[in-house]
Amino acid sequence: METIVLGWFILVESGSVMMLVVFGSLQYLGSLVSPMFGVAGDRLGYRRMLYLSRALYAALAVSFMLLVWLQALTPMIVLMMAALAGLVRPSDMMMRNALIAQTLPPRHLLGALGISRITSDSARIAGALAGAGVVAWLGMTWAFALITALYTLSFLLSRGVSDVLAPTHDNERLSPVRDLQLAFGYVWTRPVLMAAMALAFLVNLLAFPFSLGLLPYVAKNIYLTDQTGLGWLGASFAFGGLVGSVVLSSHRFAFRAAQTMVLAGAVWFTVDVLFAFSTHLGVGMALLWLAGLAQSLSMTTLAAVMLRATEPAYRGRVMGMRMLAVWGLPLGLLLSGPLIDRWGYAVTACLYSALGLLLTGAMAVYWRAHIWDANAPANAPL
Repeated sequence: METIVLGWFILVESGSVMMLVVFGSLQYLGSLVSPMFGVAGDRLGYRRMLYLSRALYAALAVSFMLLVWLQALTPMIVLMMAALAGLVRPSDMMMRNALIAQTLPPRHLLGALGISRITSDSARIAGALAGAGVVAWLGMTWAFALITALYTLSFLLSRGVSDVLAPTHDNERLSPVRDLQLAFGYVWTRPVLMAAMALAFLVNLLAFPFSLGLLPYVAKNIYLTDQTGLGWLGASFAFGGLVGSVVLSSHRFAFRAAQTMVLAGAVWFTVDVLFAFSTHLGVGMALLWLAGLAQSLSMTTLAAVMLRATEPAYRGRVMGMRMLAVWGLPLGLLLSGPLIDRWGYAVTACLYSALGLLLTGAMAVYWRAHIWDANAPANAPL
């Protein structure tokens, strides 16, 4: 809800696609420090990390509500507050995935990740529709009142999370810097983890910008629609993700996880090309549904591959390092702004997707023994 409401506000008030992509980029600023959140989670427990982050989100939402009520909200204030929230938000997924791996045995990992994605994808559908609907019906002040209430509820629920600490490695607690050094060395020497990190960076750099940060631009300038149309576009992508999560959690299909993450990533890039040339809202929604489905199949199996290949003592730090790949999203958004201004949206999307397909294929060839071979451990049925 918050992203939809503020993204539209930025675009309408500033009229600048550059301001929009800066806003989208700032929300992922914290991906640079996610490894430190992983260290903190391993040391302090993820319950404490979760309820502190939700307290921050609720405080910011109250601030937005008051500023809108006082008619004092400006695009620059939105950018500054988005940067503050963006220091924490990228680590949320890392903390949730680490909690799942800490709680359940490996044979239940993919199903549990799918169920976790069901909750977040269904929330994105409701949020995309409600964000546009509440603003159109009651205005931004009431929209942020609802957002504040939801963050407060999230804070209260996070207090019920188990506070079990991750096991230490060799029964020793090292300095945070040494913890990070060990984690970087751990990932660097494991090709499966390196391959997963590379794919995560590629889709964040070259696919996610068109499914997330640039949607307000597409809704306003390509489909010539309003906030309601933007909400339907966002909900379509989230609904595709929800379907993918249901498929993964159903245990009705035996997935080779590493192959699935690569193939679904390639499908996602292909759908982005088709979406770039769509000018009808209904067609765009259908293509975003397919993109969301491919995204879910790729990113959920990627998380399963990484968690299954990582020892318990390193999970928080490795998943924190995986969030470094999210930095590809703000980078891709910032690069797309001037490219769209110069060559247009369709050409930029085609360039991104073609490069994504080429590099995904190269990655699959380079690490084929570890992620493509049917007999590789990463492709054991999940």
